[in-house]
Amino acid sequence: MNSVKTRLAASAVFLLMGAFSLSAADLKIGVKSEPSSLDPQFHVLVPNVQVTFAMFDPLVMMDPKLVPQPALAESWKPTSDTVWEFALRKDAKFSDGSPLTADDVVFTFDRIPKVPNSPTAFTLFTRQIAKVEAADAHAVRITTKQPYPLLVTDIANLPILSKAAASGPAPEGKTTVEFNRGEGLVGTGPFKFVSWQKGADLVLERNPNYWGKPAAWDKVIYRPMTNPAARAAALLSGDIDMMEDPPTTDLEQFRTNPKLSVAEAPGTRIVYIALDQKGEPSPGIPGQGNKNPLMDKRVREALSLSIDRKAIAERVMGGVAVATGDLLPEPMFGAVKARQAAPAVDTAKAKALLAEAGYPNGFQITLGTPNGRYVNDARIAQTIAAMWTRAGVKAEVAAAAPPVFFKSRDNFEYSAYLAAWGNSTGEISTTLRSLVGTREPSKGSGTSNGGRYSNPDLDALLDKASATMDDKARKELLQKADEMVLSDYGIIPVHFEVPVWALRKGLSYAARADQYTLPQDVTSAK
Repeated sequence: MNSVKTRLAASAVFLLMGAFSLSAADLKIGVKSEPSSLDPQFHVLVPNVQVTFAMFDPLVMMDPKLVPQPALAESWKPTSDTVWEFALRKDAKFSDGSPLTADDVVFTFDRIPKVPNSPTAFTLFTRQIAKVEAADAHAVRITTKQPYPLLVTDIANLPILSKAAASGPAPEGKTTVEFNRGEGLVGTGPFKFVSWQKGADLVLERNPNYWGKPAAWDKVIYRPMTNPAARAAALLSGDIDMMEDPPTTDLEQFRTNPKLSVAEAPGTRIVYIALDQKGEPSPGIPGQGNKNPLMDKRVREALSLSIDRKAIAERVMGGVAVATGDLLPEPMFGAVKARQAAPAVDTAKAKALLAEAGYPNGFQITLGTPNGRYVNDARIAQTIAAMWTRAGVKAEVAAAAPPVFFKSRDNFEYSAYLAAWGNSTGEISTTLRSLVGTREPSKGSGTSNGGRYSNPDLDALLDKASATMDDKARKELLQKADEMVLSDYGIIPVHFEVPVWALRKGLSYAARADQYTLPQDVTSAK
């Protein structure tokens, strides 16, 4: 009898150990670009934000379709035209076990404008906030400078920091350098920081103090793999479990491979060409003396007309792109229906416009691009350069690793560059404000406007729209602003990326329109 009990006890231990070992799991993700920083408030960039949202929560979180959902704020309401109150979760704790309080939220908002040298500043999302204060330990009051309909969607981009962990002697508390060493990375999110070495793996582990449903993964490994073929090979061999942006040439094979699953979402990321319109001369246009041809609208129109967007979407992107003439797809708020279709290519008219502008023999230009940040980015740039050359503008491509590209862009070293912008609010005002608003980062305007386009009439429309609570009136203002900048060729839209992920069999992912890769949303397929 005792031997039977012993065998049963041993079996129970074995089963428990087996259950534990089966539940223990790592998730290895092949990402196309690593973060430029782990500072949650340094750079509005998808590789940064998606890692941040694995460790930190905002007050309000966008779901995969960009609809606001409660996160650290259980509820919110406006108490006047310019005052909002947010009720915080009382069960939320940071990864070090300390409770979330309103003081942490106040500290978070106070730090944002103090972060130095931000390439794309988070002030884009706080420009209309006048004051953030604690109403009590678990309630926050936000006062805006004027009626501001986008407050809830804007603050969805702001992860909440721990005041105790992120404080320090510098004006911003913990510095960006300190965050990059892992100091101060204490959040309320589903995972917590373990290690990071630039150029190598970023490792997170499950946060035992997480207030929500526990994540499915004990450990998450973000592995930077800039080459899509290398990511695909790693997925097929089992070295990674999930990858961003499968090679467009292999996508159909991925869809039919029984060992894989593919997740896709309608995209809001616009791939565009920015043109230097600050002054004369322009750094990447030789042989024109002190003249900058891009200051002439006819030249900008010629460059746009010479781009065969449909050919790029179909041949270069393999169909995982939507050619367009707008900056945001329908039915997103403020998109212009008449501009959704791609403009027809017209090389003959482009040549005529160049001649009319005084460049019958064209000119030389260098087109900057990252190599590995966006899907097929360098290939797209090479294709556009060839199209410009056919129209008479002799274009060369300067492709660089993403960190080098962004540094050059932020130093205004390009006369023209290819980049992309992912809209995380579902409203075109965010895109317009960042990409073509007059560059004043301290005011949250033009934070990614590397071409330094400036149009006071456009700025006035955006300001008016940002204070208009009536949706119909605000939509009309934003559509007018969108039409204004595109008719002026202040920026050249090319196509919308269609975000795609590939996963090993047995996993599924709730594909996100904002293109974030969030490990907490990766689950075992039912």
